[in-house]
Amino acid sequence: MSTIIATVSPPVLFSVQYKRFSNHQEESVIVKNNFKGLSAIAVLTMAGLQAQPPRGGGPRQMPDAPGREVVQRVCGATCHGPEIVMGRGVGQDQWLATMNSMVSRGAKISDTEFPVVLNYLVTNFPPRGAAPAGPRQGGGGLTAGADDNHVVDPVASGRGKLIYIAECVTCHGVKARGTDNGADVVRSLVVLKDRYGSTINPFLKKGHPLQSGRPSAGINPEQVNDLAHFLHDKVGDTLRSGPYNKILNVLTGNEKDGAVYFNGAGGCNKCHSATGDFAKIGVKYDPPTLQSKFLFPRTVGFGRGGGGGGFGGGRPPAVKPVTVKVTTADGATAGGVLDRLDDFYVSFRDAQGDYKTIKRGKGVTITKNDPYQAHIDMLDKYTDKNMHDIVAYLESLK
Repeated sequence: MSTIIATVSPPVLFSVQYKRFSNHQEESVIVKNNFKGLSAIAVLTMAGLQAQPPRGGGPRQMPDAPGREVVQRVCGATCHGPEIVMGRGVGQDQWLATMNSMVSRGAKISDTEFPVVLNYLVTNFPPRGAAPAGPRQGGGGLTAGADDNHVVDPVASGRGKLIYIAECVTCHGVKARGTDNGADVVRSLVVLKDRYGSTINPFLKKGHPLQSGRPSAGINPEQVNDLAHFLHDKVGDTLRSGPYNKILNVLTGNEKDGAVYFNGAGGCNKCHSATGDFAKIGVKYDPPTLQSKFLFPRTVGFGRGGGGGGFGGGRPPAVKPVTVKVTTADGATAGGVLDRLDDFYVSFRDAQGDYKTIKRGKGVTITKNDPYQAHIDMLDKYTDKNMHDIVAYLESLK
């Protein structure tokens, strides 16, 4: 027998979503109690959030710059306060990935607001380029890792590199990823937990073999700090923003073979047209973006050139959502934009904006419609040649 577990109107939804994405344990408690007293839970949740004092002893204000009001309305009014945003300092790609993640979790933002918010974040919260005098304080909820992340000083890292080459490279390797004679330093907890030599210095004081043969305890604190900057630089190299993860040249395929595959075995022409929706797509997107968008069409990729605050003339077309239609045992139907589907429940938002969760069981049928299913199915069929040929063909459509 099917059971509608909850119908939550939009004013309460944000509290439920906050629970869902920030505390899975609390979500399980809500489901177990069949959402009884949900309004009270929402009030208590918001009261708890408002009761939390801001870090640093006082309210933190976002920079007064174009777009601030939009950011406060889109981000701060419903989901989180400005402190979470202010705790970050990253590049455009990382801000774009964060915004995509927020949208996938239910954040509401229009096509015109998207580039405004992105431009404000990129302009006012760029990557941090120099290390502070001590550990950085006040990271915020979106900061990856601890709030006192080690911020690399490039100059100190350069000095630390000389120490590393003189004392460490033979055993631990040029990239600090280890050799047959030494451990992978990048994955070492001593380095990952270190902040400006806080754990590396005690480790070396205990004694560790060096290439020169001198005692490791003889490395002074200033040198240890420089070495720490270099090692954290190597850790950063392995991250998505590091140099080892920069996109290489993907325009290596055959344009003619790509056209044949597009109109033949690939089946791309069943939904797309070189003279219709794909006309001049090679002008709009660069090759890496073309590749990512046809492999993973939900990827947000900004066009090259144009206006829109330097982000390619505004936000691309909105991603089409996955929808479901649910028929219960008594013949009643409901449906909308899918939020969650597992072995026990299906959750969605209907056309009126109400959030519903229905228990799966005997007699309950669910029809799922993913507009990008054809792309997903093709991931198991593409060869490397197919992918590069398609990119070459799409890039030629100018």
